[in-house]
Formats: sequence, C-alpha cells, structure tokens
Amino acid sequence: MNVTVTGASGFVGQNLARFFLKEDINFFPLSVRDRKWEEMMPMVGSALIHLAGKAHDTSNTTDQRVYFEVNRDLTIRIFDRFLASEIRDFFFISSVKAVADTLVSPLTEEIAGSPLTPYGKSKREAEEYLLNQQLPEGKRLFIIRPCMIHGPYNKGNLNLLYNVVRKGIPWPLADFQNERSFLSVDNLCFLLGRMMRDETLSSGVYNFADDSPISTNALVGLIGNCIGKSTKLWHFPKTIVKSIASIGDAIPFPLNSERLKKLTESYVVSNAKIKRELNLDKLPLTVEDGLKKTILSFVKPS
Repeated sequence: MNVTVTGASGFVGQNLARFFLKEDINFFPLSVRDRKWEEMMPMVGSALIHLAGKAHDTSNTTDQRVYFEVNRDLTIRIFDRFLASEIRDFFFISSVKAVADTLVSPLTEEIAGSPLTPYGKSKREAEEYLLNQQLPEGKRLFIIRPCMIHGPYNKGNLNLLYNVVRKGIPWPLADFQNERSFLSVDNLCFLLGRMMRDETLSSGVYNFADDSPISTNALVGLIGNCIGKSTKLWHFPKTIVKSIASIGDAIPFPLNSERLKKLTESYVVSNAKIKRELNLDKLPLTVEDGLKKTILSFVKPS
C-alpha cells in the first residue's frame, strides 16, 4: 500500500510516518512548499492524505487571506490533481472548527456548519468544494474533522497547563465547569490506517475524537498525578477572569479571550459514526491514557 502525505514534516505527519512504518505501509512525503509539487505528486497509489494547512493562530496576528490561500485554494488544487490521477482515496484533514466555534451539545457530522473564524471558514469552504465534485468510479473522498490533537512532545495548551502544575501555581480557572474532547495522535493514526484498509467504507465526513471528554479541572488533576505534584484549584469569579483575558486581546499577555475559550469552554465531539462504520467498540487509547502519554513526554530527565 502506497500513501502520499502533504504536511508530512508537521507533528501529525511525523507520527503518521512512524505508524505507517510499523504497519508496512509505504509513506511518500509531498512538500507543497516546493513550487514544482504538482510535477512530483505521484499519479498512482492507495491514498493521498492532505495534512498541510494553516493552523489557527490564537494570537490573531495572521493575515486572514493566508487561511484561504492555504486551507481552501491549495486544497482545491491538490484535490483536482487527485481527480486526474489513479489514486484511490483522498483524505482531507479538516477540523471541527469548520462547523462550530462553540457548542451547546455534542458535535455530530449532521450539524450544519457555521464557523466564525477565518480558519474555520477557510476549512469549511474547502470542504464544500470537495463535496460538490463528482467522484470518478472507484475513488473515495474522506473529510476528517479532528478535535484538538495531542501527543508526545506536542506543544500547546497542554504544555501550558503542565507548566502551571509543575511550578506549583494554583489553577485560577476552576470556577469554569466544562467538558472537552481531545484526540490522541495515536488514535488518529489508528483510525486513518483502518479506513484505508477497509475497502467497504463509504465516502463521507467523519469526526475524530477520543471516546470520552474530560474537564479542564480533571485534566489539571491528571497532570498532577502524572508528575507527582499536588494541585490547587482557585475559584476566581468568571467576570474577573474574563476582564483579565480582555487585556491580552490588546497587549501581549499569557491569557487572552481565545486562549481562555480553549481552556474553559465545553466542546464535546462525537466519534460514534466512525466507530460504527468501522465496527469498533472503542479506540486503542482512552482519553486519560492518551493524555498521560503526552504529559509524561514533557518531563525532562533529572
């Protein structure tokens, strides 16, 4: 089985490369930064996984046009090239943010998209183009919507939480009660591998998430247990915290409204559809085990 991957040098791409090596799947990286990428793109193979994209910038300093040039326009060019090839499957790694920035109930694939950010809108417009194209016989299109992906050595909000607990700093956002879905990169690789090998799987949109959500307060406790640190939860009034976060919207500050949202709002994603279609009862890693694996990777040897 031969698989071409764009964005192969990124965090997910590197994990996929290691996973495919163990699964005896031939992995071919395609750099779309090279102006001649169209000439280098294989015209045959089992699958093309399009990972390359412009990630969401929580500091809100990115020119909005960049999101559409990369996440929408580049995706369209790659997909059109795929249609002209003999590659069987196209995987577009989109995002749950192509559907909704905030949720009041678990996100399923049937919910109509209404993204608010340039990142989400650019992903959504790419999805719409792909879904409106006629697929030649024998080809399949899979639009994958992962929630927050994490794994060993991946920096981000998990690393921020880890450093708070490691330094013994009380968690000041405990007044926010929430439930959030995460996605272990190991579970992501597992699902992509199963999808490629399942020749009966139908084209469509599929959410990727671990089997259960976890609250940020529980996550802080989990980090403490992993590294042997006691955790303190401070219940500052939400109004005060939001006022402090608004300062970060105007000047460089560790907390801004976007980061506060990621840390405290509920965002639960259902993975029921992909498990049902692949006849899976559960994914290899629980949310707790996946998070522990990531957290322990942050610990420096003494």
